[in-house]
Amino acid sequence: MKNLWNSIVNSFKSIKSWSDFANRANLTIEVIRRIIVYTFAGLMILLSLAIGLGTGYVSALTNQVSVPTKNEMKTELQDVNNSATLYFADGSKIENLQKEVQGKKIPLSQMSPYLKKAIVSTEDSDFYRHKGVVPKSIFRAIISDLTGIGAQTGGSTLTQQTVKMQMLSSETTWKRKAVEIFLAMRVDKYFSKKEILQDYLNAATFGLNNKGQNIQGVQAAAKGLFGKDASQLNIAESAFIAGLPQSPSIYTPYSTTGTGGKMKSNLNLGMKRKNIVLYRMYRDNQITEAQYNQAKKFNLKKDFIKPAKASSQEIKYGYLYNLLTDEAKTELIKKLVKSDGLKYKEVKKDKTLYDRYSEQANTELHNKNYKIHSTINKKLYIAMNKQAQDFKGNLGTTHTDTAQDPNTGKTIKVSEPVQNGSVLLDNKTGQVLGFVGGVNFKKSQLNHIFTNRSPGSSIKPLITFAPAIENGLIGSQSMLADFKTSFKKYSPTDYGQTIQNRFVSARETLEESYNIPSVNLYNYIRQQGVSSKKYMSKMGINLSNKEYNQLGITLGGTSEGVTVLQQASAFSTFANKGVHVDPYVLSSVVDPSGKTVYKHKGSKTRVFSKQTSYIIKNMLHGVVTKGTASALSYETNFSNKNLFGKTGTSNDYRDNWFIGSTDGMTLASWIGYDNLYGNNYNLASNSTDINQELWAKMANALYQEDKSVFNINKKFKKPSGVKSYTVDKETGTSPGTIGYNGITTKVNQHTTKSLYYKGSPKEMSYDNFAIGGKSKNYKLFWDNYFGRDNGYATVKTLGSSKKSTSELASENGSGRTSGFSNSTNSNASSEVVTDSISTYSSSNNNSTTSNGNTETGTGSGTSGSSGSGSSSSSNSTSGSNSSSSSNASSNSSTGNESSTNQGLENNSSSNSSQAGSGSSVEETPSPTAE
Repeated sequence: MKNLWNSIVNSFKSIKSWSDFANRANLTIEVIRRIIVYTFAGLMILLSLAIGLGTGYVSALTNQVSVPTKNEMKTELQDVNNSATLYFADGSKIENLQKEVQGKKIPLSQMSPYLKKAIVSTEDSDFYRHKGVVPKSIFRAIISDLTGIGAQTGGSTLTQQTVKMQMLSSETTWKRKAVEIFLAMRVDKYFSKKEILQDYLNAATFGLNNKGQNIQGVQAAAKGLFGKDASQLNIAESAFIAGLPQSPSIYTPYSTTGTGGKMKSNLNLGMKRKNIVLYRMYRDNQITEAQYNQAKKFNLKKDFIKPAKASSQEIKYGYLYNLLTDEAKTELIKKLVKSDGLKYKEVKKDKTLYDRYSEQANTELHNKNYKIHSTINKKLYIAMNKQAQDFKGNLGTTHTDTAQDPNTGKTIKVSEPVQNGSVLLDNKTGQVLGFVGGVNFKKSQLNHIFTNRSPGSSIKPLITFAPAIENGLIGSQSMLADFKTSFKKYSPTDYGQTIQNRFVSARETLEESYNIPSVNLYNYIRQQGVSSKKYMSKMGINLSNKEYNQLGITLGGTSEGVTVLQQASAFSTFANKGVHVDPYVLSSVVDPSGKTVYKHKGSKTRVFSKQTSYIIKNMLHGVVTKGTASALSYETNFSNKNLFGKTGTSNDYRDNWFIGSTDGMTLASWIGYDNLYGNNYNLASNSTDINQELWAKMANALYQEDKSVFNINKKFKKPSGVKSYTVDKETGTSPGTIGYNGITTKVNQHTTKSLYYKGSPKEMSYDNFAIGGKSKNYKLFWDNYFGRDNGYATVKTLGSSKKSTSELASENGSGRTSGFSNSTNSNASSEVVTDSISTYSSSNNNSTTSNGNTETGTGSGTSGSSGSGSSSSSNSTSGSNSSSSSNASSNSSTGNESSTNQGLENNSSSNSSQAGSGSSVEETPSPTAE
């Protein structure tokens, strides 16, 4: 700069004449002119570039936005004072969602002219002159937002505000603003100013009414504040209502008390806002000076109506209402997240962000006319719930107690009834056709098809027996040891702390739900490198590696538990010939314009082979014909010829299950206490009989309503690849010879059929035919086989129970104790089949045992770890029926069915305090040799 100045000074000093001065002055002016021209041109280029970049940016933001048609825009703009509608599968209405706002849509002609003038003067004085947006207002708002200089005026016209309320989310991103501008211009193009103003006045929110309810639209505002129609509003009343949308919660004259409305003690802010609106009306020549002064003096406080209580809406199908609302909200959240270019999994990790989307989706559902379609069959749903309600008094004792209200801290009286969670699945599609969420929705909204509980022995075929068959480790008649045993500190027992004291077949183990043989088998398959996790996860049940490492998992000893829906869905895999179909209850969601925003897409996964599935069905058929669920043979009003199922009871009768399947459906029923207030209530010892009776009543009612759902006459056809071997009934091996006391003896007097998918029966041997067998067990068996009366197959009680073995056997089931054991000298055999194979029976001529049908299994110490036999414990619980002095204290600890219950994501409430109860209780009726 100094050099430039010196140059200019020297230039002027060198001037010798006026003509020389004039020439140099002209040259300087030309240089300055060119600098100005070039600078201006540069600025214009930069401005053009900025405008181009801005236009490109806006285009990029909006290019993924689908352009709505006029009809779609009209539907969305006029969708006010509505809420989503829930539907049964047949299209009949379930219920409308409760509205978050109260309102009624009215035409513009039924609104006070003062109200229309007040809104326009206050919110958008150029409303009748612009084309949906005001560029200078937008530019001013952008500069203010970028620089932080000046008041944030927003720059939104009434058209933009209407678009924002009715067509967009409430987020404040640049993308949403760009889309808002784009849609506002489109709305202004297709609709008249009167239509836009009418839509705005019906859609805007105006705070609370005298009942403490949120209100939408000027008619609800007029009625809720002044007790009159919108057409009857005077200037002062109109001005007050017109001032509310800027900040409804601040300016509204009422607050809410939870049961109704309450007048605020200070109304000054609302009154000041009203006067501002009146001034703007006067400024815009909408009212005269005299009207302005008169309205300012009007005593509006006396005009407000008195507070009142709000009436409550009764929900007819409470559990279904909540379930569908939660499911639809989740899908809307996913849609909103995706539209913003985010990933749902990432958003879930950010609680604040997820809550924002959740609130947005919730507002959409409760204020827009979405249509939510379900898979629920109305007749079947009603039939199931009627049976549950009629039978709930028989489920067990309802305990009453006092507890501390977690919200108020006050002592309240509470009742704990036996709860029921049941679900009916269509096996082929995975559709939930019906369910029972609980016994009393008014007292507990916890949906019990989603609470995590110990599955008890109902998990045995899923986690142990099917994987064993799939990998060729056993056949249906393979022998498993049921003797006193211990895996270091883990000592499982059968029902009532008993042992069968004999070898039992895999088929009979499932039929009578014995625990020790199941633990021996689970330990064995793990030693052979078979991972149950591989199969369970494919069926939608995800357990931890720690749980899989504990032997008690085969008896339901989980730390987290499973839900009724998960267990039913997993069980349906067998009916589907080894293919798992994901269960679902939400079929589609349609937005107010008629566009389907969500449609369920089915997912199928091959878990087991069709051969394994057939063998498991074949074995589990015996559960309902002569095993722990044999009472169904006379309790059901339909043929059980093609029905299979499994019972399950967790330690101390905390949980009781029955899951039954036909070709068409799977019906699962669970009963138990929530113990929400820290109590320790357990079911009665006959809970197995009770739950089966409930299951039968529901099944009978369902069958009467729609026989086609059951497809009861469809046989389980044996697929090619299932091999049937003739085996020795007592050993499960091929008939052959053994050496006994130095003599070679042929063993083949009692034979039966054993089904295999892979592998084949073992060769006859003295001491290697049973899984889990020990030398002393084999000696006891063979000595008895050859005539010695040594107590083999005599049920023994290991604990301190004062009940007889027959009492223990019958207390939870049908009480049948006869049958025949696997150590019989009868020439006949027994085999349960579901297809063309004959059904054999025989009387027991040797070593008959009195084996009941109470599935009460317990174990001592802590849970055993497979393979190494190590023990671990977690989740302290109530005492279990342990056979040692120290009760099992881990959820997965007792070698039996442990109970848990925690809540499930997305759809459900948190779980009751049952989590972590101990070992299993398994019902066990008559033992029958195969």
